[in-house]
Amino acid sequence: MKFIVGIDEVGRGPLAGPVTVCVVACEEKMYNKLKRDRRLPPTGKDSKKLSPLAREKYATYLKLLVSKTAFDMRSQMSKAVFDTAIVHISNKVIDAKGISFAIKKAITEGIKKLKLNPRNCRVLLDGGLKAPKQFKNQRTIRKGDEKEKIIAWASILAKVSRDELMHRAAKKFPRYGFENHKGYGTLKHRLAISKYGISVVHRVSYCRNLSFHIFLQLQLEQGAGRVIPVPFIFECSS
Repeated sequence: MKFIVGIDEVGRGPLAGPVTVCVVACEEKMYNKLKRDRRLPPTGKDSKKLSPLAREKYATYLKLLVSKTAFDMRSQMSKAVFDTAIVHISNKVIDAKGISFAIKKAITEGIKKLKLNPRNCRVLLDGGLKAPKQFKNQRTIRKGDEKEKIIAWASILAKVSRDELMHRAAKKFPRYGFENHKGYGTLKHRLAISKYGISVVHRVSYCRNLSFHIFLQLQLEQGAGRVIPVPFIFECSS
């Protein structure tokens, strides 16, 4: 069987939490059928353009497809295959090795989980992502999550899974509002860091010199010429 593989990541830029990669593998004929399934989002509807409720709905159906095709294979009723792998790489690894290393590691681990054979896979990736070199038949697509449905599905599953982790983090560290911004650098989040310092889920390497940027944004939001005192935070690397 030949497979179409879609890969996307979420969480490249936040100040806290992991970076998450999802790999979706689908048998070629099944993919052509699923592209017409109205229970899945239309072309152009990647995770960023969907409401949280819509993302949850589509993610639930995608997970159902995984369990259904696994059952069909065991019962020998069908050879159709649809499977996914989601990998989270922690803020600690991002701090130690950098975001590019973390994303590459997540892609490699996701592909290994699905036991994909380079000889029978066509890999489609979003943005600047790359699969391991042994996957010769790979294509990186600019705004691929808007153009190729299997990449959009990976985007949705990655986003829903990472959001769930950040909701859990919000319960442990309620001061930061992770349930709202999911670790991204909103003004409220940066002000919380300036007040409380960083938590164990923050990316130390992303938190340096936040005070100056908070000061500038407050100046812009409150009006030019008005001086607003902002407490300077420590260098997160200390």
